[in-house]
Amino acid sequence: MIDKSILITGCSSGIGYFCAKGLKEKGYRVFATARKEEDVKALLAEGFEALVLDLDDSKSIQSAVDEILKRCDGKLYALFNNGAFGQPGAVEDLTKDVLKAQFETNLFGTHELTCAVLPSMHANGEGRIIQNSSVLGFISMRYRGAYNASKYALEGLSDTLRLELRDTNIFISLIEPGPIKSDFRKNALNKFLKNIDRDKSIHKEEYISKLEALKSDKEVPFTLGSEAVLKALITALETKKPKARYRVTIPTKFFSFLKRVLSTNALDSFLRKVD
Repeated sequence: MIDKSILITGCSSGIGYFCAKGLKEKGYRVFATARKEEDVKALLAEGFEALVLDLDDSKSIQSAVDEILKRCDGKLYALFNNGAFGQPGAVEDLTKDVLKAQFETNLFGTHELTCAVLPSMHANGEGRIIQNSSVLGFISMRYRGAYNASKYALEGLSDTLRLELRDTNIFISLIEPGPIKSDFRKNALNKFLKNIDRDKSIHKEEYISKLEALKSDKEVPFTLGSEAVLKALITALETKKPKARYRVTIPTKFFSFLKRVLSTNALDSFLRKVD
């Protein structure tokens, strides 16, 4: 039995659920959280210690943290900030409120949760904060501006936090997945249909193909299962001195290489051809 506890957000499906299950099987004490009550009930039925945690709600965040710290006597070892969503749409079609909503979940709520657990980690003299970022946290792609911006911001905040905690035993790591099997596209489609006025957009014709891609069940090349993220997560949790970044999938590693070797104009030319 591994005497370590971890809080994971976004466990209703996909990466969060798979990682919660994998770490639980490995012996970690997993606090699996989700935004919806029905998802929490399903997790409880599977034997998880599950709680409601809505990253858009400060009271929900603090309530979940208080309960978790109570259950583990203040000895929470790790936080995996996985909960997030993607808002597709051209930058000029994103209203201020839509952009705020993207940041509320992907950055502000994540930041608030991180700050809520850090005092106990300082008191215990150890901890791991692991952020689930994305290849889109360092590479920009068309019609993904809201998600790009939120993940770029998460990476900047995490890099700064890592520097500030350098003299502690609390380590900050980013996992940067490329395409992973999940409900991400399905959820993104719902956000696109709800929040983007396609008929009035100059990008109307482009949106036709984007809609088809979001609706398709066909996996993009080099898609991996959530086990690839779990592997990186375990490494970040168990390595004595974890890396700042774990790049998952071939596209992430490839784009990281291109960003290092290509000029901005050359990289832009390449990215304009990528969907």
